Amino acid sequence: MASKHSARSKADLSDNDEENFEDAFENIPVRDKMDLQSAIEETTCALNLFLNNHFSEAKARMEPWAHASMYHALGFSTVCYLQAVMTFDPQDIQTAIQWVKNSIDVANKFRKRGGMVDSMSKMVRRPNYDNYTDDEVHSELCYAESLLERAILTFIQDDNLISFLKGGMKIRSGYQSYKSCVHMLEDRKWKDKTSKMHFESGVRFGIGCFNLMISMLPRKVLKLLEFVGFSGNRQFGLAELETGSQLPSLRSPLCSSVLIGYHSVATYVLGMADGDIQYAKDVLQPCLYNYPKGVIFLFYAGRIEEITGNMDEAIVKFEECIASQHEWKQFHHLCYWELMWCHAFKMEWAKASNYADKLCQESKWSKATYYYQQASFLAMQQNQSQQLRDKIVLMFHQVPELKQRIAGKSIPVEKFAVAKSKKHLLNGIDETLAGLELVYVWNGFSILGKKKELVEPVLLRVENTLRELKKKKEANPSYVDDYCLAMLLKGMCLKSLNRPSQAELCFQDVIDNETKIDCDNYLAPYATMELGLLYLKYKRYQEAKLFLNQAKTHKKYMLENRLHFRLHAAIQTLKSKMTGAEDVDLYDDEPDAAAAQAPSSPDDEGFSSLPVTHGNGNHSNVETKENGPVEPAPKASQDPDGNNKVPSIGSNQDEHVETEEAINGDKSNTSMDAKEKDLAEDNTENNNVQTAT
Repeated sequence: MASKHSARSKADLSDNDEENFEDAFENIPVRDKMDLQSAIEETTCALNLFLNNHFSEAKARMEPWAHASMYHALGFSTVCYLQAVMTFDPQDIQTAIQWVKNSIDVANKFRKRGGMVDSMSKMVRRPNYDNYTDDEVHSELCYAESLLERAILTFIQDDNLISFLKGGMKIRSGYQSYKSCVHMLEDRKWKDKTSKMHFESGVRFGIGCFNLMISMLPRKVLKLLEFVGFSGNRQFGLAELETGSQLPSLRSPLCSSVLIGYHSVATYVLGMADGDIQYAKDVLQPCLYNYPKGVIFLFYAGRIEEITGNMDEAIVKFEECIASQHEWKQFHHLCYWELMWCHAFKMEWAKASNYADKLCQESKWSKATYYYQQASFLAMQQNQSQQLRDKIVLMFHQVPELKQRIAGKSIPVEKFAVAKSKKHLLNGIDETLAGLELVYVWNGFSILGKKKELVEPVLLRVENTLRELKKKKEANPSYVDDYCLAMLLKGMCLKSLNRPSQAELCFQDVIDNETKIDCDNYLAPYATMELGLLYLKYKRYQEAKLFLNQAKTHKKYMLENRLHFRLHAAIQTLKSKMTGAEDVDLYDDEPDAAAAQAPSSPDDEGFSSLPVTHGNGNHSNVETKENGPVEPAPKASQDPDGNNKVPSIGSNQDEHVETEEAINGDKSNTSMDAKEKDLAEDNTENNNVQTAT
């Protein structure tokens, strides 16, 4: 797409150039008469003001005509809508609802009116859209966009059944309006090419967002939406948005913004972290040229550096984004959030805690979450003074008191924060990995894994914690939970360092001890998913299917919805990679262990592509590939309780992964003790990591 945008880098613009460029966008005189073309030009001017951080001026530009012009009404209501969803302030939500209702009313005034005969004829054949004026077709588009904004505001305002039904009906009406707009675009004979271009960009923006959003929803929600007439295709949605972004039109920068956001944010928070970073850079480049000081695109520039693993560069970009404007503090909060994670990835816990404190002081979203993050990051600091320890304990005490309801619901991450705070207060904060646990929960290892120098210090910290846990095992009532968390984090580090057979053992160890976990009930489901993702990465598709579906069978654990979003993305990826995927049911309700039988031939594709390093350096009877020696794939089996297991590759005396002795003291019946007999306490490669670090 970059080839279709002529762009200079931001560094090539002088201050004079920037001012002149903004003037060219913004200095369009206010009109006395407002026809459709004038309304689109005025709204484009207001949008450019908004994207150049002149938020109040943008609203002032649109407000005088907000009761008479469909595009002014839509533009003004959209600014109010964005402010509401960024603050969750009840007053902002109410104001936004008022103006979105106004936008719906104004658009309705321009829509095509027909009698009962016309309404009935639409059921059997499409209308003749050549009889529609330009005002009437554009009003249908503005009406659809306004309905979607109203539906989302309905959901966040209240959570009762009536609100849910009202929101659903508004989304359905908006979706039907968008489908009508598609027919108008295809069937109508357009006389004004400019009018068609702006209309087309709006249709592609709406249809693209709809498809992209619905395609990311978990299976259960997706089934419901498809039942009421919705369906989503991710690739189609991305293609529509790309086409819309290339049109020199009102909604072009909006299409670009959604594309960048999908590849740099959504896929990392809710998916497989498989966004196309280079494509996002290409789309961002012309946006930074057009809006060199625009806070939205400066934020994306920082986010792209962050997900690439360039933390220092990301920090500079986010600080530049903060300095670019001071009118909408909500954008500062987005940057504080990312800066907090950048420092957490670098294990700069004090700095990460400072940004969590800033969010707690300024943001209205979730003070319980911010307090827990701040306390967790402080707890990761070593050589703590008694004063600091007292402060951490006090903050954990305050977390449950700060729990709130947003949109009528308790926030899942707040429930997690409250449960973990109570656990830390009960069992103490020694040998805690609370900060790294948060990095994992927010899918941060998909970013950490981009740079070896970020992962190795984390692995060293986790292994040191494991050794300390063993020393104090008898005195630690939450030993199993702490041990399994450490093993999950260790598995993630080993996976990032391309040591998959060792990572496999770590994930399996967590799964084996599921019944002994007390508080952290999310660990086993997440470890099951991570094992499935590991098989998926190394093309063991049947095993991947088995464990991804097994992860779906877990019920009633912390952060369940977050896991289902990631599982849905993983299963979609698996489906695209499996040969004859359309003939395979990837949503087995009851995974069958036999389905995970690995091919016995070394030539069959499977975990044989996993690089395996043996402690003694011997590689007899193994095939050598590009990444090192490998072994034939293992067979799936079941443990005595009927749980699905895939034996670890190289799970013999040559494979060194630190595991623990039997937790309950019965050395004859636990999987952990069996592994302790077979595996040495320390890993040769892990020692090398410690030495290097």
